[in-house]
Amino acid sequence: MRILITGASGLLGANLALEAAALGHQVFGQAHRQRLETTAFSALTADLTEQGAFEQLFVRASPEWVIHCAAVANLEDCERDPGLAERLNAHVPGKLAEVCRQGGARLLHVSTDAVFDGRRGGYRETDTPNPQNVYAQTKLDGERAVAQADPQALIARVNLFGYSPSGGRSLAEFFLYNLIAGNPLKGFTDVVFCPLLVNDIAAIFFRMLEKGLKGLYHVFGSECLSKYDFGVRIAGRFGLDPALIAPVSVADGGLAAARSPNLSMDIHKLSTDLGQAPPSFSPMLERFYTLYQQGYPQRLKELRVGVWDDGKKGA
Repeated sequence: MRILITGASGLLGANLALEAAALGHQVFGQAHRQRLETTAFSALTADLTEQGAFEQLFVRASPEWVIHCAAVANLEDCERDPGLAERLNAHVPGKLAEVCRQGGARLLHVSTDAVFDGRRGGYRETDTPNPQNVYAQTKLDGERAVAQADPQALIARVNLFGYSPSGGRSLAEFFLYNLIAGNPLKGFTDVVFCPLLVNDIAAIFFRMLEKGLKGLYHVFGSECLSKYDFGVRIAGRFGLDPALIAPVSVADGGLAAARSPNLSMDIHKLSTDLGQAPPSFSPMLERFYTLYQQGYPQRLKELRVGVWDDGKKGA
């Protein structure tokens, strides 16, 4: 398959591009300010907020599948610059969906569990979202724009961890590298989530596209845990000191963007339609550890060779 992946300099996009290339797909990875250098896939540069950006990408890549990862994903950044978050998270996905529908490409749009308020957990795809911050609201608006523009599109809500080209994009990296350095940390005991290793998400995404699935899916791990427990289990597998992680409430975190406390998710629809449940946390943690031992984080960091100094912000 010819696959176009947006946001290929980020945590999800970079891993998806490498995983797809390893499976023999012809991959085109878009980035904006980050320059990518790799023999694994074709790197394309584009500002997705510019008029005609997607049409030009389609001319260059002629994709059969498009996986849209590009977004303003940092919650605090979204609070500081809601206009940018709205352009990239809400407006851009709808435009991409239109181009995919017109060009005959299958679109998988990546969204987030943060669209829910987290008051009860166990959320299904049919439950009504209630965003609690700018990031969540703009991502929900992006979902709705995609669904309206291309009813055949896939929309996957995710929560992920893994290694990123920058070395600092995931919660797992935050815990791991600070623990290695011996730095004291805080872990929220009252924020629950169901993370999936990004490499496992890649395999699930490809199966979803191969099966021709469409509509909204919850793509999460089979096991949910608190952010504190997540950090403690990483410490244990890597032989690091879990006592460096102080158990605290999210109310004491000093965060600008409100967090949803209970983001446990129902994955029955995904498990049924794929004929297999996503993995639990233990095997994913083992793979996360093995990738570290194999030098995978360094390989990802070598993808990014510089920044285009155009004075703009974007995907």
